Amino acid sequence: MTRPARACINLRALQHNLQRVRQSAPHSRIMAIIKANAYGHGLVCAAQAMHDADGFGVASPEEGVALRESGFDRRIVLLEGIFTAEDIALAGGYRLDIVVHHISQLEMLEHARPARPVDVWLKLDTGMNRLGFEPDAVSHITDRLQGLHQVGGVRYMTHFACADDAEDATTAIQLERFTDALSPLAGERSLANSAAVLAWPDTHADWVRPGIMLYGASPLVGRRADELDLRPAMTLKTQLIAINACRAGDAVGYGGDWRCPEAMSVGVAAIGYGDGYPRHATSGMPVLVNGKRAALIGRVSMDMICIDLRGHEQPAVGDEVVLWGEGLPVDEVARGAGTISYELLCGVNQRVAHEYTS
Repeated sequence: MTRPARACINLRALQHNLQRVRQSAPHSRIMAIIKANAYGHGLVCAAQAMHDADGFGVASPEEGVALRESGFDRRIVLLEGIFTAEDIALAGGYRLDIVVHHISQLEMLEHARPARPVDVWLKLDTGMNRLGFEPDAVSHITDRLQGLHQVGGVRYMTHFACADDAEDATTAIQLERFTDALSPLAGERSLANSAAVLAWPDTHADWVRPGIMLYGASPLVGRRADELDLRPAMTLKTQLIAINACRAGDAVGYGGDWRCPEAMSVGVAAIGYGDGYPRHATSGMPVLVNGKRAALIGRVSMDMICIDLRGHEQPAVGDEVVLWGEGLPVDEVARGAGTISYELLCGVNQRVAHEYTS
């Protein structure tokens, strides 16, 4: 591919961030969350880099099958469970664990005939009110699951709503509900997402489920990734493809929303919302040109952005432009675009070439 937009994935950064999880939760096993194409980093390549993980969490049977067919023998968990009865056959055939969070999934299991028993993670809703059974129903659901020859082991999980805020009491309340509901039951537990791995050690239990921290973004409110010793795994780059000498008062881009306050050089870089760069990014959003900060000006186009090159000596066509990653945290860019790092990383389009370094 000759178009200069590319996502450069640092595999050593993924490995480093996985070790940060080990350091933070040394007594827990790690289920590395690699759903959504490993948050845009490439499902199989990211899994290969994080081969030391004890298991992987994915969103769909297709992702689980892709990992198995690529040779991975670790535990693979379908985090949203099954969508159809056919998924149970896939789970049995490919040894995929399934999350059961709704009665309809339990009923499908009761009528299924998988090739081998399927391990189940029973999900409790402890306060997020998204997926999971009410805590007072867990003993009854467990009895039904354990009575099925289609089911192997039964494990338990929940998901935190506010773990990113270390001052919010919601996480402690959810932990208490989870612990109370499961007090009479045996089985491995999993509660902690990235934020809880770092900020709520009492939630680590048997398995932790880090996601965003593996990719080098901060999961905690008010904390930078570098403060947490997390390294960016993706650097989104492109190049200048034109430099225009604009006059004072010239309008730049669609709608003429931004006008040059003086005679100045305006760079055009080959990236836009068609690549996954946020269309709603506003003028002033930082980018790096040859490692030095510059500002986005005008509207983001499908394939291009315009950049204020004032203060840059002798910029040239072909100069490197970094949109986020090394030297420019994705969290900072996300804040400026009114979104979160998860959306930016997951949104990188498939037409952007992925390059891997180790």
